Amino acid sequence: MGVKPAGAPASDLDLAPEEVQTRRRIPWYRTRLDRQLLAELNRRSDLLGLAQTLGFLGTLTATGAAAWYASLHLAWPWFVLAAFVHGTGYNFIINGFHELCHSSVFRTKWLNLFFLHVLSFLGWYNPVQFWASHSEHHKYTLYPPEDGEVVLPVYMTLKGYLRGAVVDFWGAWHRIRGVFRRGVLGQTSPGWETVLFPPEEVEKRRRLFRWDRVLLGGHAAILAGSLYMGWWQLPLLLTFASFYGRWLFLLCNSSQHIGLSDEIPDFRLNSRTFLLNPVVRFLYWHMNYHIEHHMYAAVPCYRLGRLHRAIRHDLPPCPRGLIATWREIAAIQKRQKREPGYQHVPELPAGAGAPAP
Repeated sequence: MGVKPAGAPASDLDLAPEEVQTRRRIPWYRTRLDRQLLAELNRRSDLLGLAQTLGFLGTLTATGAAAWYASLHLAWPWFVLAAFVHGTGYNFIINGFHELCHSSVFRTKWLNLFFLHVLSFLGWYNPVQFWASHSEHHKYTLYPPEDGEVVLPVYMTLKGYLRGAVVDFWGAWHRIRGVFRRGVLGQTSPGWETVLFPPEEVEKRRRLFRWDRVLLGGHAAILAGSLYMGWWQLPLLLTFASFYGRWLFLLCNSSQHIGLSDEIPDFRLNSRTFLLNPVVRFLYWHMNYHIEHHMYAAVPCYRLGRLHRAIRHDLPPCPRGLIATWREIAAIQKRQKREPGYQHVPELPAGAGAPAP
């Protein structure tokens, strides 16, 4: 473990595009792999991609159908429970959307694009906006201001978790308002979004706004059709399903970088890998292998487990399960309250490769 200065405050990201400093080249440390093994790990498979994607969408279809059935034939508490289970799985759409933005799920390009737009629509996500930000996050992970997607310190409080774990009204308002602002008003928010899409890049902004108009028009059509048909269940189980039942998603996704170190060129020290049971790992699109994902971002999600086994000798200890993971994070956050400048630096195993200077 170690102590180093805390990350840049959010206000440092409120920069005009011309104020962003000259791009750095980060000398990232990566565990060495045999060239043939890396080629095998990087290989995309339509069959495995369909198994992951259709399996995930099939799960959501089954839970949605169960909730719809409960709304018609069972007492209302059963419907609430079924809808909550549906929302629990539905929130992981962003992880599938994220993988499809990496273009690493399918070997066939049109399959990747097709399912990218399906998941983008279902979750109210804009792939143009996300990839512009996320590609910077991968190149400059936790190096502000180049990475404006994740800026340390990040905190998770019990109050904040509970506010979004059941029904996330604020998250719904924030996401839909952003879609409306871009799609209808043609405006980007000050700061990071305008850095990514400056006014002079007209075509890039046009592509950004176009997809937001698709989202608004499509979901408005679903709402109107549902009102006409009397299918109140449809918008609840589709349009708004990513805004409730977020408890499991928040525990998984919030673990990726919280409490770790910024401005350090080693994914083993700024990202967190932890082990999950097969069901949650499948829903999470294998993003619990987060060091591995950052270290070799071209490896498809369904091969990250194999990558983990190949490099685990070079990784810090990986917590097993969400309880162990959040015990570790809670201990880090407790210390950060006592020592505001503290950032956790995981211990590497004996014989591990030295961090990059």
